[in-house]
Amino acid sequence: MKSLARIPVPWWIAIVAALLFIPGLGAVHLFDWDEINFAEIAREMLATGNWLQPQIGYEPFYEKPPLFIWMQALSMSVFGVKEFAARLPNAIAGIVTLLALYRIGRRWQGQAFGLLWVLAYAGSILPHLYFRSGIIDPWFNLFIFLGFLAFIRMGDSPAAGTATAGEKNRAAVLAGLWLGLAVLTKGPVGILLPGLAAVVYWVLNRFRLFVSIPRVLLMLAVLLAVPGLWFGIDLWRNGPEFITAFFWRQVAMLTTEDAGHGGFFGYHFVVLLIGCFPASVFALQEMLKRSTRSRNDQPPPSDGRATVDYRAAGALSTVDLRKWMLTLFWVVLILFSLVQTKIVHYSSLCYFPLTFLASLQLHRLWQGGAATLWSRVLMGGIGTLFAAVTLVLPFVGMRIELLEPLLKNDPFAQANLQAQVTWTGWEALAGAWMVVAVLYLGHRFFSRAQYRSGIVAVFGGTALFVTITLYYFINRIEGYSQCAAIEFFQQRQGERCYVMTKDYKSYAQWFYSRVPPVTDPRAHSESWLLTGDVDRPVYVSCKITSTEDVAVIPGLKELYRKNGFVFWVRER
Repeated sequence: MKSLARIPVPWWIAIVAALLFIPGLGAVHLFDWDEINFAEIAREMLATGNWLQPQIGYEPFYEKPPLFIWMQALSMSVFGVKEFAARLPNAIAGIVTLLALYRIGRRWQGQAFGLLWVLAYAGSILPHLYFRSGIIDPWFNLFIFLGFLAFIRMGDSPAAGTATAGEKNRAAVLAGLWLGLAVLTKGPVGILLPGLAAVVYWVLNRFRLFVSIPRVLLMLAVLLAVPGLWFGIDLWRNGPEFITAFFWRQVAMLTTEDAGHGGFFGYHFVVLLIGCFPASVFALQEMLKRSTRSRNDQPPPSDGRATVDYRAAGALSTVDLRKWMLTLFWVVLILFSLVQTKIVHYSSLCYFPLTFLASLQLHRLWQGGAATLWSRVLMGGIGTLFAAVTLVLPFVGMRIELLEPLLKNDPFAQANLQAQVTWTGWEALAGAWMVVAVLYLGHRFFSRAQYRSGIVAVFGGTALFVTITLYYFINRIEGYSQCAAIEFFQQRQGERCYVMTKDYKSYAQWFYSRVPPVTDPRAHSESWLLTGDVDRPVYVSCKITSTEDVAVIPGLKELYRKNGFVFWVRER
């Protein structure tokens, strides 16, 4: 036991994070669209040897820069082209994120605050879940957040502390580096979001300049140099096509609904309140009544070390940091509430300031504060919602016919329900665990003002709830949605053929068929594949709602139907 006690805290965080995020990464197929989209680009990098220009379907892909794709391609080159390799970079992002939050939080308010921030992030549903995915956002958001913090440190706002000129110059370089990596991960929005937050902070501070122009120029020089190396090579080799198409694609995503992903104005408010449970409850409490008392209110470290004069040490002002975090939170939330496209992960950068705000309240409780009645009621209400869904869903699955009347106007969804998915009832253990961890232990500890035990029970319990829910539910959910199509595509591996979808968008036909590089440019034409003089069989997947339109295409032979999909072949 003494040897375990000697292990540094960061090592424990890394070990626990690895145990939370890595097991089971390959247990279920990648999901359309984003997961398969990025994984297929990485696979095509390996298949073509072209690591410079992203491709999808062996055609140039103008929507995203390549940094995250490079991570996936490197992972696939080590572990093979599989789901585990596609998701591993984000599991690593989870480990790095929690270590970064601990280090930053410890610098701000001591070890206890750092650990509480780690617990708040890992123990909230969507922040935890994203580290088990294959989408871009975990690394993208981390780069933006680190750049945002470095930008704060390079300035003269109270949150910058009393850093020396040399430290501020280094912070400017780091801000440029992190934000440059964000741009190289997902594009110009990596500058837009922190830039808007800085402008809003400037306005709120009555237009007082809090950062020197030379340092801003230094930051911008580094920022442009990072993606500029790749952009420059691409411009030299391929001309302005990628940059131009990329720019207009970003404009389109901000001004139009994308592929049916519209929603009401408050969409992301609901996503953050429900999806970031339980941190969202404490963050809301912090927004309504702040836990900090004065501009330079900085308690000593909570790890038994000697008291530190934070102002003399150049520490960050918690009150002003709270202002920065609120600014970032509301800028991201309002911006993506205004844009037409509504997708869950668009507001995921909010997870950092949201969990920071929650940690302020948790730290107050940890030091002997009291929880409000309404926050306990809200926590119980949202916890009950998650418990109820995961308790009821298995028994609905065993009587799936009960859902058919609700889907009478959606033939595809009705056909999805015909999938042979086995429910045993044991899946309700996820809901039972939520009842025990949050609704029983959490309520018991909070009602007795045993807040330290209550915090550990609620957030630790929610982290395990995510794990249990994924284990019991994710394969069954996929069984109803996309599994039939993916199995069909997998059967085409190694066969000399063309594979396509008709009247619905997917990337699965390329990734799961392991389509080799396309040498005939006509193969990119749907018309040629369906009516042209092809040199090999053409396999077609459509949804049941398109059957009549596809059936009239000459030369197509129906193979079989399964779970809402219809599969065809056109012989050469």
